[in-house]
Order: sequence, then structure tokens, then C-alpha cells
Amino acid sequence: MNLEQKEWWNNFLADENAVILDVRTDDEFNSGKIPGALNIDIYKGQGFIYMLDELDKNKNYYVYCAAGGRSAQAFAVMNQLGFEKAYNLLGGMSEWSGPVE
Repeated sequence: MNLEQKEWWNNFLADENAVILDVRTDDEFNSGKIPGALNIDIYKGQGFIYMLDELDKNKNYYVYCAAGGRSAQAFAVMNQLGFEKAYNLLGGMSEWSGPVE
């Protein structure tokens, strides 16, 4: 599901079963991330899929990237792998006005 920033963040804050997933590169991740985010680089190809497969599918994933394109792709892959609750941040970090670490 695609969500605007405010709804994405508010849902995350109210969700006790939430994980934030950053699918950008290591360099992008290290230059600033949403606090508490887990980083799995979508450009790792099959490695990305292997790492996703090790995640708990019962959790709710709040996914983002730089502008929303890669996270939309990650969201589609996650659905194929059986993740039922994943939320894509529209606009990604380029439009993010929330906390950054």
C-alpha cells in the first residue's frame, strides 16, 4: 500500500509490530536515515531477496528509498514473498520532513 508521509509516519508510530525498511544503498543509508531503520539494498539483486526472506513476515514493514521508486519495487517483491503488511512511503527521503539520524 502506498501512503503519504504523514499517514505512513503516524501509522508507524502507532504500530507496535512495525519495522522501518530502507532499501537504498549503504552510502545513501549512511548519509542520513529515518531513526531505527533497517537497511537492505535493493540493488543487491538476489541477495536482497535472500535477506528479505529472513525477515519475520508477521511484522508490518514501512518501506522507503530516495524518491519512492525502489521502495515501490521492493514492496512488489515483498508481496510476492508473502509479506502481507508493507507500506511504501510516497516521495521517499527526497520529500521526508520527519526525523533523520
